[in-house]
Amino acid sequence: MQANDVRVLKSAALPTLAAGVVAVLVAVLLGGATAAFGSGIALGLVALFFTISLVVVSWAGRVSPMAMMTAAVLSYVVKALALIMLLRTFEGATAFDPRAFGWTVIALTVVWTFGEMRGFMKLKMLYVDPEGRVPGQGG
Repeated sequence: MQANDVRVLKSAALPTLAAGVVAVLVAVLLGGATAAFGSGIALGLVALFFTISLVVVSWAGRVSPMAMMTAAVLSYVVKALALIMLLRTFEGATAFDPRAFGWTVIALTVVWTFGEMRGFMKLKMLYVDPEGRVPGQGG
């Protein structure tokens, strides 16, 4: 990973961790130990999924912009499908509260996404090559 990617990862992971701790505390207060366990599982799952996604997109970005976009879209689809499958699989779980799990996944996904967007906006990277030449324009 490049330094820029690490900064984006930090700007997304730290607020997500803080929100995850708050979610676990709220779950303990509202639903007890099983709800807290569900929220803790959700925190780990969201952190793992989104970190892997960021690493894959970062790696693909070194290959080409087209590979980066493909990796971003595919990782989004895979994450969404995997989360849907997990939510359906754990719908009747008794070891933890599936409702706390689901709401925590949703909340932490939103927090991660906004943190990642904020991280990318703070990078102030150029979107065009200022030294680039236009084909057919001489030189």
